[in-house]
Amino acid sequence: MKIAQYRTIIVVIHAIAYGLHGLAHTEIPIPLSLLQSLFIGAVILLTPIIAAVLLWAPFDRIGSWLLLSSMAGAILFGIYNHFIVISPDHVSHVSFAGWGLLFQITAILTLIIDGFGCWIGVWALKTIQQPQEVL
Repeated sequence: MKIAQYRTIIVVIHAIAYGLHGLAHTEIPIPLSLLQSLFIGAVILLTPIIAAVLLWAPFDRIGSWLLLSSMAGAILFGIYNHFIVISPDHVSHVSFAGWGLLFQITAILTLIIDGFGCWIGVWALKTIQQPQEVL
């Protein structure tokens, strides 16, 4: 039960951090492509919520895999878009003034939160009992 609570807490914190980051994106504005928007909607926002619901159902193993994969996908997406590819979304191209400070902080904070999310997902998968095989 404790693991389910930790997984749910990380999903809520993840949603808050990405909500703030999205707000900064909108206010600066930093446009996103259709593909980026679809990835963010499906993998970064929707999948962790589905995972959190499954964590409290008899499908907690599937929920843990979804949590781990969505958090890992969010980390890779964030590293690529904020720190590798040179674009308006790169942290070096956003001023620290105004909404830029929130953008800078949440770009880093989301990586840390998602790292914890991956760790919690791995921890959960190690502690969840494997289903018994029927011979």
